[in-house]
Amino acid sequence: MTFQVELVSPEAISYSGEAEMVIARTLEGGDIAFQPGHVPFIGVLAVWSVDVIRPDGDRDTIAVHQGFVQVAGTKVSILSDVSESAADIDVARAEAAKSSAEQALTADRDDEDAAGALHRAELRLRVAGA
Repeated sequence: MTFQVELVSPEAISYSGEAEMVIARTLEGGDIAFQPGHVPFIGVLAVWSVDVIRPDGDRDTIAVHQGFVQVAGTKVSILSDVSESAADIDVARAEAAKSSAEQALTADRDDEDAAGALHRAELRLRVAGA
């Protein structure tokens, strides 16, 4: 049994397809897995990855930079500020962003913008397998 998954960001539909399971990280409850028949749900997403387990058993991992997840009937909808598949991530750019954020945090360890930038860069690198 499968359900429809759609991951949408302001730029485009980042992912659309069938899945047996979707795993996301929410601010309220940490990691949560959705399978067909899941009760209706709405949650706020953390800056983390979303894993889509396809019917063939393969996994698609997408970097998600905040947003919302909704489960209703046979559909999981993810609305995200930014979402990037591994193939869409510019590894050199993510490495440069990580280095820049680390330097900013060395100068001011309380710099929340730099801490957020570091977290996003590390997520991109993890999803890209770098």
